Amino acid sequence: MITLKLAVRNGTQHPATSMSERRLSGGLHGLGLLLCLLTSGACEARQQSASVPFALAPVAASASLRPEESRMWMVVGERRFVVILSDNVTGHAFAKILPLTLDMAELNGNEKHADLQNALPAYASRMEMISNGDLLLYGSKTLVVFYKAFTSPYSYSNVGRVANPDGLAHALGEHGVRVQFLKCK
Repeated sequence: MITLKLAVRNGTQHPATSMSERRLSGGLHGLGLLLCLLTSGACEARQQSASVPFALAPVAASASLRPEESRMWMVVGERRFVVILSDNVTGHAFAKILPLTLDMAELNGNEKHADLQNALPAYASRMEMISNGDLLLYGSKTLVVFYKAFTSPYSYSNVGRVANPDGLAHALGEHGVRVQFLKCK
């Protein structure tokens, strides 16, 4: 159990930060980073042996994704990106249609998009801020991969997010591109 001490300075309360508390905070930050890397590594290890934080819509507790189902690969040319699927009905439905290969068209210098063969459950909401690596559904059939951050007045349903989008814009390029979405097993 961590106890937060408060120190009074100039009549206001501030968290006391002793050397041991700063070490603990740094250690917790490092532990979180390590867990993120291990999660991505586990996905990669399973994928090699086989040779090859979103919740906008309400979901029944029994419908939650199992850890092995919450990750997938997005392959663009020679680059592979781990995608963390959203734990909502849209993310669940997308996971069920994998593997999937799409020829995605360029739009606005910030996204690639393609229409899916069948509609997915959509619970769209206004995003306001789109981030590099967001995997979203526009309407009920258009899958969109964003590779630049910007503000948006449009509504989307969350599908997932690229865990580490470094190099995503370069991999996707300036024109249309073929993208594979694969189960991470």
